[in-house]
Amino acid sequence: MTVAVHWLLQAAADVPAGDDWLTPAERVRLAALRAPRRRADWRLGRWTAKRAVAASLAGDGPPPAPAAVEVRAAADGAPEAFVGGHPAPLAISLSHRAGLAVCMAAPAGTALGCDLELVEPRSDAFVADYLTAPERAAVQAATATDRALLVALLWSAKESALKALRSGLRLDTRWVAVDPPAPAGLGCWHPLTVRHPATGRVLPGWWRHDAGRVLTVVATPPPSPPRAIQIGPPARPAAGPVRGDLWTSPDWIAACLSKLSHGEGGDGGNC
Repeated sequence: MTVAVHWLLQAAADVPAGDDWLTPAERVRLAALRAPRRRADWRLGRWTAKRAVAASLAGDGPPPAPAAVEVRAAADGAPEAFVGGHPAPLAISLSHRAGLAVCMAAPAGTALGCDLELVEPRSDAFVADYLTAPERAAVQAATATDRALLVALLWSAKESALKALRSGLRLDTRWVAVDPPAPAGLGCWHPLTVRHPATGRVLPGWWRHDAGRVLTVVATPPPSPPRAIQIGPPARPAAGPVRGDLWTSPDWIAACLSKLSHGEGGDGGNC
């Protein structure tokens, strides 16, 4: 059995200038961030997640407005989506890099992790400190042209796996091992496998590269090739207070899970 995964990429230019799309709690969190870059990254990540969640949950009716969706950090730091104050029937994972953010969404209960990285030179010390012996051997055997891509892919896959394990970089990156994939073409999804030898867990996933970036995702149960979320203008907030029950009724949740399990709302292919 595989699970459907949907993904959305947004840029800093996509984020509204105002903050009316944030919940009151999110505005408090934003006010506590002083560094301009950190604030910009946080707003970009929240905007991307809200749009991905709203689009993933949209059925025949209107999707929830961004202000009705809230992304909270769980006790272990993993992002969790809420709609109208109630848990959304989704697992999500976020990553941002260099003015871009990506959100992956899958049915609730999926162990999910994603990561976005730039393909850029990495030092020999970086390779020695963060990669396993077989991974270092693969990097050493790579051509000069392929080296930067392979290192970025290995690092990104590790980050995705550690997010799926809900440990993040608190766990040594050498505790997860990536099966080095063969070189592959631009702009399409290719299979990926990450292993956690200490527990025997195998985390299957996918990777792609284009425009100087690498994007990876791993999940259990095994994910189907991720489908791009097609989005239009964000929904306008409804007049009056947000009704949490509107998007958390049993019938609505069942419809959303059915939609996700059948992979609806994507681009229909690996590319």
